[in-house]
Amino acid sequence: MALYIGLMSGTSLDGVDGALAQFTGDSITTIAAAYVAFPPSLRTELMALQAAGVNEIEREALAANQLAQHYAHCVAELLRESGKQPQDVRAVAVHGQTIRHRPELGFTRQTNNPALLAELCGIDVIADFRSRDIAAGGQGAPLVPAFHQALFGKPGQARVVANIGGISNISVLSGDGRVTGFDTGPGNVLMDGWIGRHRQQEYDADGAWAASGKVLPDLLAELLKEPYLALPAPKSTGRDFFHLDWLDARLAVHATAAPEDVQRTLTQYTAVTLADAIKACGGGADAVYICGGGAYNSMLMDALAQELGKQVLVASTQALGVAPNRVEALAFAWLGYRFSERLAGNLPAVTGASGGRVLGALYPR
Repeated sequence: MALYIGLMSGTSLDGVDGALAQFTGDSITTIAAAYVAFPPSLRTELMALQAAGVNEIEREALAANQLAQHYAHCVAELLRESGKQPQDVRAVAVHGQTIRHRPELGFTRQTNNPALLAELCGIDVIADFRSRDIAAGGQGAPLVPAFHQALFGKPGQARVVANIGGISNISVLSGDGRVTGFDTGPGNVLMDGWIGRHRQQEYDADGAWAASGKVLPDLLAELLKEPYLALPAPKSTGRDFFHLDWLDARLAVHATAAPEDVQRTLTQYTAVTLADAIKACGGGADAVYICGGGAYNSMLMDALAQELGKQVLVASTQALGVAPNRVEALAFAWLGYRFSERLAGNLPAVTGASGGRVLGALYPR
């Protein structure tokens, strides 16, 4: 039996999700979960670091120090909730905050200060999970399909697990041990950016603003022309590709569109691109389970269900016993466990790497 903490702060830039998990053989049990929100100033700086800027090396280093403080706060919350001590936990596995993801150029950048985190929490820290896969010729993402198979795979049942964070990705679990997956395109990133611009809100709670608008077919058709959508897997993307400047270029001929109609169309865009990927690669799955923040957007969930049709069950991972906002943090706890056992954490069929690799780098307490 071993305890690991997983920490994940994703492309939505809202905060850090943490999970304390117990690993016993092939069994994974959630002991505690916590969430620590980022202050607006840190969120703004992390957003700015997505693009080149003045003095960005120093600014990134300072942001990494702030991140370590928030990660340590999340670790403290998990220990408090569970009644555990630092010495009870074998390691903290932390993804860091992605500010660049350019596998086609041979690099990815997750800003983080794992050395400081180890100092603050008194626990071994495992970080930098993507680089080893990229060094082996892979995309470095998505890394969660292997975990989805371990947690949600069931012999004889074809399932799709879709994570809708800032970016959407799918894991196709064939039921016979084969797993495929890739980033399908935008999740919440465009919707969050648009509502932030027009209503100064971080996200469209339950899709309420989108529900007040209507789909603009011409705009949706323009968005669906994006070449990334037609690329074969393995493929991955991020906020440095899908962002408001990308959207503005496609809105040029829709300048008079009502903002709520654009929001509704962006919601449909996420649903359509995700559904198209599932239909093309879903392996005959009759159930799709959603995790990530998108699982809490009923407007988006309904749109996805309509796109997939009545023959496909669409539900959150809560139906499988795991809250949607805990899945990714648990995934990194699992990756930390795999690192400690010197077991591969990637799936070459998903990332395109030349083989399975042990992922991560250790920062001892």
